[in-house]
Amino acid sequence: MITLSHYLTLSAALFAISIVGIFINRKNMILLLMCIELMLLAVNFNFIAFSRYLDDTAGQVFVFFILTVAAAETAIGLAILVVLFRTRHSISVTKMSSMKG
Repeated sequence: MITLSHYLTLSAALFAISIVGIFINRKNMILLLMCIELMLLAVNFNFIAFSRYLDDTAGQVFVFFILTVAAAETAIGLAILVVLFRTRHSISVTKMSSMKG
């Protein structure tokens, strides 16, 4: 039988993969956005696991709000990346130093 510790271990592994992805790759903006989404998925997985374990639906409702915000963040982030690629012909993080104010 799958217990709460199995779910939390899987969530910790997803979170660790996303942290490693952020620290290893600092040049590709799309991969950074994907790692942030993976991090949010790990947090959502924890909410669902604890919600199921405690027989409370509040965690599951909270996950829907997080998914809504994550979808909006992804759409806006990709739109910004498309505009940057059209103007600079690159989405490398190292070439975005000209955005500093």
